[in-house]
Amino acid sequence: MAASDMLKFTKVDQDYPTKRPAGERDDDFLEISRPFILEKAEAQSSRCSQCGVPFCQVHCPLHNNIPDWLRLTAEGRLQEAWEMAESTSTMPEICGRICPQDRLCEGNCVIEQSGHGAVTIGSVEKFVTENAWEQGWVKPISILRDRSHRSVGIIGAGPAGLTAAELLRRKGYKVTVYDRHDRGGGLLTYGIPGFKLEKYVVGRRLERLEASGIEFKYEFEVGTDATMDQLRSRHDAILIATGVYKARELQAPGVGSGGVIKALDYLIASNRKGFGDEVPGFDDGTFNAEGKRVVVIGGGDTAMDCVRTAVRQGATSVKCLYRRDRANMPGSAREVANAEEEGVEFVWLTSPAAFHDEGGQVSSVQGTRMKLGQPGPDGRREPEPGGEDFREDADLVIMALGFSPEDLPQMFGTPDLGVTRWGTLRADHKTMMTSLDGVFAAGDIVRGASLVVWAVRDGRDVAKTMHEYLLAMDAEEKAAA
Repeated sequence: MAASDMLKFTKVDQDYPTKRPAGERDDDFLEISRPFILEKAEAQSSRCSQCGVPFCQVHCPLHNNIPDWLRLTAEGRLQEAWEMAESTSTMPEICGRICPQDRLCEGNCVIEQSGHGAVTIGSVEKFVTENAWEQGWVKPISILRDRSHRSVGIIGAGPAGLTAAELLRRKGYKVTVYDRHDRGGGLLTYGIPGFKLEKYVVGRRLERLEASGIEFKYEFEVGTDATMDQLRSRHDAILIATGVYKARELQAPGVGSGGVIKALDYLIASNRKGFGDEVPGFDDGTFNAEGKRVVVIGGGDTAMDCVRTAVRQGATSVKCLYRRDRANMPGSAREVANAEEEGVEFVWLTSPAAFHDEGGQVSSVQGTRMKLGQPGPDGRREPEPGGEDFREDADLVIMALGFSPEDLPQMFGTPDLGVTRWGTLRADHKTMMTSLDGVFAAGDIVRGASLVVWAVRDGRDVAKTMHEYLLAMDAEEKAAA
């Protein structure tokens, strides 16, 4: 395709990769979209208007050079497109799959605003990066300079921790990653179902990091297997990138009944089963939706993961209760559409008030119909009671109400580790250092539950400030010598 063959949005219609039919995909955990072929990727990239102020790039947390790699793709220069995409992101093939592009780059695409439909940025990003893996263009991590006299410890093997680990290893530092789970990836591995992100995608990233010399210590609990003081004496700098895992709870009668479970427990069990692990909680039916009437409470992406997982496990019915309406739902509109295609029923403007049980096992959810009041601080209209009570039969209720930080000062045995009133770690906005010298923090544990792409951005930023800190340490020692 010639370089002049851009701005084709008036001639080439928007077209996403073909989705497997709902009846074909609703009983497996494979990704639901078929990959672009080269000609389709080139054609969709050619729709880019190459605008002077690229709002797609502005609204991408990583500020990816989106118009540039779209043009390179349209011209068939795929290796250059890959190199451009990976220059700003450590996980482009992952972000291409799970970023809510409809709220970020694609939602702010200029031609979307003109009514022509956004460029399918995420799908092209996935195509370009998958092609790079297939062609062998994804090279081993290159070490710029040997700085192994300095050691960095990273607590948490999620996207923020893995990004910082890669960038600091490139600088030549000795890097050790500690994680409580038996596999790396954090929620990429255990929180996100395979139909959105197949696990080999995360696994090959981890293998590449391990091959670079990064050491991973799994099933490692800071505070139990080593104190924070011990880690600080072992490393020249520490990064806390644990994410937020504490489930927000609903205070209501019957919430402790059997069959009322937490979303993350449910998703972890499902993903572990997909790995072939022994999962007693799944095998005894606690975290298995097969043959059950399932009610999921919540309206975010985690709730969507739960309803779509329940469908695949063979639930007899799946309903999602959310206290606002569709327009005010925080989850991805595409995920809602995917769930509806797969048979999920959404019950809007409903708030649970109690859980009834029979013999200690949940049997139904009782609640109140809601109406929307004035907009709150986030711009969304606030729900308030506005109708009659309702009752939904249920054999399994999954609570997907969001996540809060764990009490890290208590867990880590470091009471002087500063936190905010929300429980997130307090970090200097420039250096990203916590109240403890040489201890940095990044990702959800600082900003609260957020998107993977923001965690990657934070990992990139904190790697830079940690590098500066370690260089300053070297300079001080040299001056004192």
